[in-house]
Amino acid sequence: MFHRAKRAIVKGTGSSVPEKVLSNLDLEKMVETSDDWITSRTGIRERRVVANGETTASLSLQAARTALDAAGVLPDDLDLIICATITPEMVCPSTACFVQDGLGARNCAAYDLAAACSGFTYSMSTAAAFIASGQCDHVLVIGAETLSTITDYTDRTSCILFGDGAGAVVLSAEEDSDAGLIYSSMAADGGSWETIACQAYGSRNPVGNGLDDPQKKFLYVKGRETYQVAVRTIVDMIEQVYATCNISSVDVAKIIPHQMNARIIESVAKRLNLPEDKMFVNIGSYGNTSAASIPIALDEAVREGHVQKGDLVILVAFGAGLTWGINLIKL
Repeated sequence: MFHRAKRAIVKGTGSSVPEKVLSNLDLEKMVETSDDWITSRTGIRERRVVANGETTASLSLQAARTALDAAGVLPDDLDLIICATITPEMVCPSTACFVQDGLGARNCAAYDLAAACSGFTYSMSTAAAFIASGQCDHVLVIGAETLSTITDYTDRTSCILFGDGAGAVVLSAEEDSDAGLIYSSMAADGGSWETIACQAYGSRNPVGNGLDDPQKKFLYVKGRETYQVAVRTIVDMIEQVYATCNISSVDVAKIIPHQMNARIIESVAKRLNLPEDKMFVNIGSYGNTSAASIPIALDEAVREGHVQKGDLVILVAFGAGLTWGINLIKL
């Protein structure tokens, strides 16, 4: 929990998704599956995928510009850009550096953070710490993915899940405010890394070695194991927020979970005895966009009026690593 006078306030949000829609009906023509099967098991009806030169950096840049406009913050005012992604523009430079250049943000540092689906919550916590320490006044936090580039479209168990997109938040320092990031927690279990992984393109399985094994070349998920541990971990994190911050579900306007699977979100809500409208869900339109899912959902919730200034909002994620993280913010 951050106790310093300077707190990270959410000044603006933005998001960007590719124009190309890949529907369940489209997938029916690609693999042995059906719209009913996908919808009933995941809640996904369609997802967006990159085309025509769209990249992680181009999506990030669009989301960043929208967030900066909403915040009323100029690119030159930024002190830091953090981009959470596991599908970067390239190995180096970082995606965040491409965003910095595209924005013309000449006065800031920039780097990527890799924590998979938990990347945005990790990045929010990190950005808030920079602000609380006095090192930064304005931080641009981005979650962006082009998961279609590491998806095996011959594997019907995984290709139905993933989509592309980017979301962004501008965090700014304010003194003696009761708004902003109030509480944050992060954790990991590297021993369970095989539960969700894309093993290729690193030093263990370099791309130049003629990598042919789809289990290593593409992103895959052990669905049953993921479901069980994700539900339990997300419930535990939310209950920890209630206990630590002395609040209850009644005090929270919305819980915005990582859009991993509608069944997981429904199971979490059931275990916490939450009404259906407490959890913000938009997975039906975008699929699982990893680090991008929470900022896309937050931007949508803000712009559509599902959350208002002064509301308490929980952001919670679970993903590859294994990693998990949670933020409590007051808008």
